[in-house]
Amino acid sequence: MSPDTAEMTAVPSAAALPADALMPGPQGIAPPPLPSAAPPPPVGAVSGGAAPARPATRALPSLREVLAGRRLSLAQRQALRDSLSLMLSSRMLVWVAGMSVVLLLGFGPTRSAFHPPGLTGGFGPVGDVLAAPAARWDGAWYLTIAHYGYLPELGPFTAQRAAFFPLYPLLIWAVSLVGMAGALAGVLVALAALLAALYALHRLVTLELSTGYLLPAMARRARERISDRRVARVALASMAFGPMAFFLSADYSESLYLALSIGVFLQARRGSWMWVGVLGGLAAATRSTGVLLVLPALALYLLGPRTDREPERAQRAPLSALAPPLPMRIGAARVRAWARRLLTPRYRLRADVLWLALIPAGLAAFMLWLWLAGGEPMEPFHAQALWGRQFAGPFVASWDAARAAFEGARQLLSGQSTHLYFPLEGKSAYIEAGHNIMLFTFFVLAIPLTIGVLRRLPLAYGLYTVAALALPLSYPVATQPLMSIPRFILVLFPLNMWLGGYLVSRRRMSVALLVISMAALVFFTAQFSTWHWVA
Repeated sequence: MSPDTAEMTAVPSAAALPADALMPGPQGIAPPPLPSAAPPPPVGAVSGGAAPARPATRALPSLREVLAGRRLSLAQRQALRDSLSLMLSSRMLVWVAGMSVVLLLGFGPTRSAFHPPGLTGGFGPVGDVLAAPAARWDGAWYLTIAHYGYLPELGPFTAQRAAFFPLYPLLIWAVSLVGMAGALAGVLVALAALLAALYALHRLVTLELSTGYLLPAMARRARERISDRRVARVALASMAFGPMAFFLSADYSESLYLALSIGVFLQARRGSWMWVGVLGGLAAATRSTGVLLVLPALALYLLGPRTDREPERAQRAPLSALAPPLPMRIGAARVRAWARRLLTPRYRLRADVLWLALIPAGLAAFMLWLWLAGGEPMEPFHAQALWGRQFAGPFVASWDAARAAFEGARQLLSGQSTHLYFPLEGKSAYIEAGHNIMLFTFFVLAIPLTIGVLRRLPLAYGLYTVAALALPLSYPVATQPLMSIPRFILVLFPLNMWLGGYLVSRRRMSVALLVISMAALVFFTAQFSTWHWVA
């Protein structure tokens, strides 16, 4: 199966089909056969048969061919159109919301924020309004690094910068060489990465659908009424219009990391291990969680599913973590047998597995540069303590967050701020309480989505989701145990993939959730644009 033809999703309408293609059948009109592609496997045929061989043709078109529209399949063209339309519409909503609140209410409490002149402001009356939805909070650190560098030789005066990894500010610096402001360069990099992320996610969703994942049994029985493109669009909409999706076009590294991490999964599913290593190494040079991509990459290498070669061992259990039901009486022997069925490798190690060593090499290169520049190679990890993060044990922050949310609710319900129910470091007990309740709400909402990923997607997706959540849940901040958890959840694209499969057959629910999500996006964008801390 070709990676291009395996993801063919949309069937031409009956009016567009030739007369001899209108063949009646039990499920309606059959699509015309593809001229040079093997038919996709039937839905649900996950555990049987061997993976098809990888085609000899080049899978990735060149930039010139993409711009000229050549070598793009129907699925690729649809993915590009869907990604572009959702990116433009969602970014229009973000900028309209951000600029409107600034014009109505002003810029907010900038005196208490890190607001470097010439980097997050000082662009004139119009430029400052345009930059409001982008150049705020942590974006100022990325812009400072892009303009001045890390300067590790200055020791504690610049040690906080090491918490922000170098690839995104390096791209800002490169784009700003043409003479544009760093804030604008950062937005352009973020928008390009967002488009790439949405396109890659579209392709990844249709690829998993073609191998029988994502859709529950009820939806699979109604498969003729659900197109792969529709599932992909729902998944993309949940990401582009998510409550915190304004970060994807701000001067933050979220969209760049998102594009690189999705690319790792897409290339691993295709068996392009050189690209897996390259993209994973770049992701590890973008965010601290990037090094965790070696776990799902190795899981896909050993367990699959893969489209590059046939497995050496037959699959004895579905490749989703919770698909084999655990017995009611769980004993050690049964758990070991269940884990052995699930985790027995289907693919033997070959020399191409060495490409995965490039993933941690991205982090190692950053540490080596800091050491050669006169700083401490472990500074990226030590800098977390400067931001209040301390290791408290695996997933301890979940309990701390529940307690902080409960005490925050007590504070709000008490109607007074003289008696404090929790330690206060900020200026307002009400604001601190509201933050803890909001952060805990995002965490609680992520739990059923994570369970859905574990049930409906290959093991690698659930492994990556749990590992990525383990970092913030093990390094809490004292006053806000789940600080920045919405941004960590934002880039966990397997959650959006599961949402696409779950909501596609629930139209009313999907529309209601989209409206609520868009309203939350407008609210949080307004807060962010006026220098109110969000996440």
